[in-house]
Amino acid sequence: MSEKLQKVLARAGLGSRREVEQWIAAGRVSVNGQIVSLGVRVESDDKIRVDGKPVRTAAAEEATCRVIMYHKTEGEVCTRNDPENRRTVFDNLPRVSAGRWIGVGRLDLNTSGLMLFTNDGELANRLMHPSFQIEREYAVRVFGDVQEGHVKALKKGVMLEDGPAKFDNIVQRGGEGINHWFYVTLSEGRNREVRRLWESQELQVSRLIRVRYGSLSLPRDLSQGTWRELSLDEVNYLREQVQLPHEDRSKPSVKSRIGEQERLRRVRRSVSKHRSQAHRRVRRR
Repeated sequence: MSEKLQKVLARAGLGSRREVEQWIAAGRVSVNGQIVSLGVRVESDDKIRVDGKPVRTAAAEEATCRVIMYHKTEGEVCTRNDPENRRTVFDNLPRVSAGRWIGVGRLDLNTSGLMLFTNDGELANRLMHPSFQIEREYAVRVFGDVQEGHVKALKKGVMLEDGPAKFDNIVQRGGEGINHWFYVTLSEGRNREVRRLWESQELQVSRLIRVRYGSLSLPRDLSQGTWRELSLDEVNYLREQVQLPHEDRSKPSVKSRIGEQERLRRVRRSVSKHRSQAHRRVRRR
């Protein structure tokens, strides 16, 4: 059964349908060796390429919307390939059988915490779109003398270089000296917005951690550099927030699996413990 090309490419995780339509209109997509135009339909055995690179696709009945939660480490970049050969968030993600992982927004180099990735381009695009206003929460360590006037200004709204911005809520969580922790929430994800808001008050952010996205909080047992597959209920919560239909299945083999990096750490700890015990037994002899 044939399907519209843009629908097949979006399902493959390459981008939203709107983005894919722009690629087709620009002549970047070919089917069976021929550049195609908008409106073309494809079969499951057609050979599709974008910018000359083959695309792995899955039939509608085989496709499963997957979402993973990842604990980003400071120093990791959010690009797929980095010209400076720095570590990227994609280095630690599991392989996906069709399409690719798409990051739901980004965190800058010196920010850690919760990131979401999905193989569904339409879901990723909607989750990032400001019209849906999904709340994000950050733990922020601020360097400087934070006054009540600063907090009021940041909640009322300030003008940044790319327009007005504000925090929906600010809660102080203690600290020492001129370093104080705050939990802040906002409903958009502009570049370095949390840092720029505090800088507008001549205050410096010395630590920044995203701890929540919507109702999904960063688990305490999810170590930095590791990931967890979201359950079907969690996936459908996200889809519901952006007005997409519910899925009726998840990826059962990895539904509650810890990240590969954490699994390897546990193996190494177990081997190290075994060697240490063996060494002690030898010394006793």
